Amino acid sequence: MANALTTTEIMKIIPHRHPFLLIDRVEDYQPGEYCIAYKNFTYDEYFFRGHFPDYPIVPGVITVEALAQAGAVAILSREDFKGKIAVFAGIDKCKFKAAVVPGDTVRLETRITAVKGPVGLGEAVATVNGKVAVQATLKFAILTNS
Repeated sequence: MANALTTTEIMKIIPHRHPFLLIDRVEDYQPGEYCIAYKNFTYDEYFFRGHFPDYPIVPGVITVEALAQAGAVAILSREDFKGKIAVFAGIDKCKFKAAVVPGDTVRLETRITAVKGPVGLGEAVATVNGKVAVQATLKFAILTNS
């Protein structure tokens, strides 16, 4: 049975807010294990005004951040990390394989593969219509929100 989350429920887990909340909904997640989320990119996104005006493409780093936010839902929903913040500690093996454009719905899947204390790794893949757009290994650190 899937554990779905609305935007309001997502904001109870991660601290991101508009315009930088890059997850519209969560289809399924398991605390400390994985999150499958979606982002619908519309032409109204703030970055399309300059990236690029005549050929709008979602900046690759925005898609990587969306994957990280999916991972943050997975790790910050773990009981011992609730109320904390997950930040990047590194990005490895990142590959941009297809452009994400206005109108695309991106499936964001991040699986937590290792956690040692407040540091961990996640394997992340963003797809559009089943085609890989971005994949990366994400390193994170958990910080106290104070």
